[in-house]
Amino acid sequence: MQYPSDTSRCLAALDQDTTLIAVIEMSLSTWLVAGVVPGIERQPLKKLAADEHALLKLLHRWRCEAAKAGHKVTRIAVAFEAGRDGFWLARWLRAHGIEAHVIHSSSVAVPREHRRAKTDRLDTEMLKRAFLGWLRGERDHCKTVAIPTLAEEDAKRPNREREGLVGEAGRLVNRMKAVFVRLGIRGFNPKLKKAAERLDALHTPEGEPIPPNTVAALRRDMERLRLVREQIRQIEAARQERLQSAPGEGAHAMVRLLASVRGIGIETADMLVQEVLSRELRDRRAAARYSGLTGSPDESGRRRREKGLAKAGNPRVRRGMIQLAWRFLMFQKNSALAQWFHLRTQNAPRTRKTMIVALARKLLIALWRFVREGVVPEGLLLRPVG
Repeated sequence: MQYPSDTSRCLAALDQDTTLIAVIEMSLSTWLVAGVVPGIERQPLKKLAADEHALLKLLHRWRCEAAKAGHKVTRIAVAFEAGRDGFWLARWLRAHGIEAHVIHSSSVAVPREHRRAKTDRLDTEMLKRAFLGWLRGERDHCKTVAIPTLAEEDAKRPNREREGLVGEAGRLVNRMKAVFVRLGIRGFNPKLKKAAERLDALHTPEGEPIPPNTVAALRRDMERLRLVREQIRQIEAARQERLQSAPGEGAHAMVRLLASVRGIGIETADMLVQEVLSRELRDRRAAARYSGLTGSPDESGRRRREKGLAKAGNPRVRRGMIQLAWRFLMFQKNSALAQWFHLRTQNAPRTRKTMIVALARKLLIALWRFVREGVVPEGLLLRPVG
């Protein structure tokens, strides 16, 4: 059975006489389930342990209550907010024949009072109203999140793990450099393979050796750095092996095609494909919105201004695309996009930082069309095959 993954797809008409609706407020240990049961005047509210089997049993019990009231339930729709639990529950419910939706938390309207009351009971009522409106086809009540498969979620892990490890390696190196600067030691590179062996030969400007506790801490940091680098190499080797073993399979073909563009490395290509380009996005505007590279206008009466980036999309894509846009200007100087940027900023150099966001948005759309439709951007340079 296929279910709609976002509000742009056709929704089945909501028949409250045959549809059982439930929303879940999830926490680490308990779930609060609110329901709308056909033929039942009361709207039940039940607190459960965090157990999917208990939830399924509750839904079947409510369906039996509706049948006793003379209403045959033909559709069970369940919704919950996106959070730390991810999408496993939605996939599990769908596997058991129940329609499941994941609602984007920031899309649900909340009271604008400064000190509004907030409880799990009130949150379920708010979520239930939004979900009912969405089921009726009123798209602006809330937004749903596309539910990825387990394989799609797993494909994102290597790039995200590598990003975290690279950041950790940078923090370790900066911490060690700060220690050497504080001791007055210049010109020593803690990233060298034999750096740990050379620690005993180092002396401060006063001629004193490095204190023993500091030496021990530096050795531990160097060992951590060695381990982090080894893990980064393992991730890169495993990804290269996957690309070589199945070069034309699914997203692998997109990664190889994107990596053929000068200025785009395998890391950037893998990140863009797994995070945005392999998603089923409706059009170029949806791609730009998902990346968080669109503006947030502030218009009221005669006032017309732009508050800057909405930053409502994927932060990895937004950060990566802005970095790629600067790199694109270096490696693709003769492309139409680079010429457009230089034309817009040649008489206004102070606007370069603003216009680089526009270039990043245009570049993302161009790359999206490149890997999805085969449309090569004008003037784009590709690496030679082989």
